[in-house]
Amino acid sequence: MAPTRDVAIVSFAQTTHRRAVPELNEVELIQPVIREALDAIGATISDIGFTCSGSSDYLAGQAFSFVMTLDAVGAYPPIQESHVEMDGAWALYEAWLKIQSGHADTALVYGYSKASPGDLPRVLSRQLDPYYYGPLWPDSVALAGLQARAMIDAGIIDEAEMAAIAHRSREAARGNPHAQLQGSAPIDELLAAPYLAEPLRRHDCAPITDGGAAVVLAAGDRAREWSKRPAWIRGIDHRIDSHNFGARDLTTSPSTELAAQKAGVAGGPVDVAELHAPFTHQEKILTAALGLSDDTVINPSGGALAANPMMGAGLIRLGEVFKRIESGEANRGVAHATSGHLLQQNLVAVLEGER
Repeated sequence: MAPTRDVAIVSFAQTTHRRAVPELNEVELIQPVIREALDAIGATISDIGFTCSGSSDYLAGQAFSFVMTLDAVGAYPPIQESHVEMDGAWALYEAWLKIQSGHADTALVYGYSKASPGDLPRVLSRQLDPYYYGPLWPDSVALAGLQARAMIDAGIIDEAEMAAIAHRSREAARGNPHAQLQGSAPIDELLAAPYLAEPLRRHDCAPITDGGAAVVLAAGDRAREWSKRPAWIRGIDHRIDSHNFGARDLTTSPSTELAAQKAGVAGGPVDVAELHAPFTHQEKILTAALGLSDDTVINPSGGALAANPMMGAGLIRLGEVFKRIESGEANRGVAHATSGHLLQQNLVAVLEGER
């Protein structure tokens, strides 16, 4: 979808991601991040026209858990607020629409979770079709293993290339102070590791992460006031594929391809792309679906393979592209977020710096 108003990301903050943060609840986890995102632009909650969050009751273990987490925003002044039971990238989409409609000029968006208390791969099975797949209780790693095997059998990827993706991602994360996993063993050592769900090894899978992120959006002159180089959202779209895995080709991502077309990815060179690929083989699918060239730098932050806070990892992809545009490192970037098993739901955004 193309914008009718110029809206940009002007601030981004995230936690230092960890496997488990038992000493903090969700409010204590995300409040400093919200504060950091506002402080970075000299704003207070009074300057924000709309607030939207992304989280999951399944991970929090209680109904309407996002209401509790509003304590992190503050009890006063009153706010216009909404919530999506999705990754924070979809909360950003709702906030972007709110600004496009003229009902707000600024927005605070955040996404978070503590995935450590439960068995995450099993919890994620609740995303499955409840009639045919859910009762079988396949976990997320086993399903991804089926997808990786289909790609290998089709000659699209092999285990060595998957290990190379993991190695590159986690080596890139050495430069990311917020990453959970920084640095990688050599590729031959990775390939000697045991399988988790053949052909997937541990390095092929994103870690379980407690963490979150926050982003501030602003329109027009307010964006220029708050950021020396805003990352303008030139296009954003999200699409969904079938819940029925047998009804689609798991080696491709038609929803990503369509979202990329609608967002205008092909409208210019892509300097940097942050792809939400929780498994190594999925990066290959997304790169093809987005039509990225060899000149595009992919996941310089390390991506989800370096830190994967559920309900925040997709929003972080947008934030990481913003950082590189604001710093002048890139002028045009693509951010991708996914939700559900096997790249079922996908969001694509094109961000550009001031020309």
